[in-house]
Amino acid sequence: LLYKVNTPPFRLRRSPRQALRAKSSFESGDQLGHKPYMMEKADIIIIGGGLVGLTQALALAKHGISSHVVDRADPEAMLAHDFDGRTSAISSSSMKMFEAIGLGEALEGKGCPIEQIWVSDGLKPGSLDFVPGAEDGYLGQMFENRLIRRTLYEAAKASDAIHLHMPASILSKERDATGVTVTLDNGTTLSADLMVVAEGRQSTTREEAGIKIIHWQYNHSAMVGAVFHEKPHQNIAYEIFYPSGPFAVLPMLDSADGRHRSAIVWSVDEADAPGYMKLSKRGYAAELEKGMGGLLGKVELAAPLSSYKLGFHHAGSITAERLVLIGDSAHGIHPIAGQGLNLGLRDVAALAEVLVDGMRLGLDLGDAQLLERYSRWRSVDTLLVAMSTDGLNRLFGIPGKAASAIRRFGMGLVQRTRPAKAFFMAEARGESGALPKLLKGVAV
Repeated sequence: LLYKVNTPPFRLRRSPRQALRAKSSFESGDQLGHKPYMMEKADIIIIGGGLVGLTQALALAKHGISSHVVDRADPEAMLAHDFDGRTSAISSSSMKMFEAIGLGEALEGKGCPIEQIWVSDGLKPGSLDFVPGAEDGYLGQMFENRLIRRTLYEAAKASDAIHLHMPASILSKERDATGVTVTLDNGTTLSADLMVVAEGRQSTTREEAGIKIIHWQYNHSAMVGAVFHEKPHQNIAYEIFYPSGPFAVLPMLDSADGRHRSAIVWSVDEADAPGYMKLSKRGYAAELEKGMGGLLGKVELAAPLSSYKLGFHHAGSITAERLVLIGDSAHGIHPIAGQGLNLGLRDVAALAEVLVDGMRLGLDLGDAQLLERYSRWRSVDTLLVAMSTDGLNRLFGIPGKAASAIRRFGMGLVQRTRPAKAFFMAEARGESGALPKLLKGVAV
């Protein structure tokens, strides 16, 4: 026991039982009067404890790789019990990864299955339906963000291979050929082989590393919330394209008192968003009914509304010396297809597979060869998805009857072409391209 307390911090790549013993000794001290000693060394430091960052920590912990997770946000604020209107569409492949890393039971029955996607050009004739076959399963599930966040946080808190530093501010970061270190505002210095950045769109670590991004604004704002509605949604996701922007109505589970619910993501001209947000609840609901064309009958707001400006960004490089970008730190896309979070979860699955393979080969987890493999794997996929969503937004944003007629003609062709529809449904499920094992529901 004295040896454990007095030796320098070490990495936790060991059995869960050994890791638990070490963690207890370092954090709690012992009966001989030694002061508690915080564990400082881990395999990975993850900067950002949001949905993507915590999923990365859990995916690595599942395979024996330890991590420090640092976030300046207070978990109590992040884990608020009241529904704040924020939701996420989790693709079927992302759901398979959640199940593979041990979250399936906790999330079971918490999401609303998406069994059909209905696409329309301004509610005009010529809609497009995506309905998977019975053997293909759901296209995805809609979850309240707070439920996913709480599930991830509680699982990470219970893991002996994950050390949470939340809330904590970073005073300094260092990377060199031997490893990475992060000094926190409480005086603790963390060290590891690799720094994983999951800070979000405004990543300071990305900027400090000198990584440039391609970016532009759409001059649109997205209004996000949830509504009660008169008619059942029948597990259908509606995507209605207007020249001012797409209007998505996404199915949610009924409320506790049995009322039908859906999430909304409504994109409008940036100049118009403040006016919409100032409307009364009844006035805003009336505008929603008009935009939905009465598809779900009378509607009523079911959660607070929020609004944010839409933009695009893509990092010129997603790796540097002992540094990897994942999620919105690496790419930010238009929410037109609801793939933003799923794209980040694909990063998580790919990085986990690369690092686990490297660990089994005895490589340093910050080895440049491993980072290059991750970069090659993810760069093309993220750019293709990003440009596809950007292209769709621009295509449906062209005003005029002629443009609408051409779009609806193309939608009609897709509707009648089974391989084309199968391709788009595979994209919606996140099952296209070279999938990491975790997205197939298989441990690495």
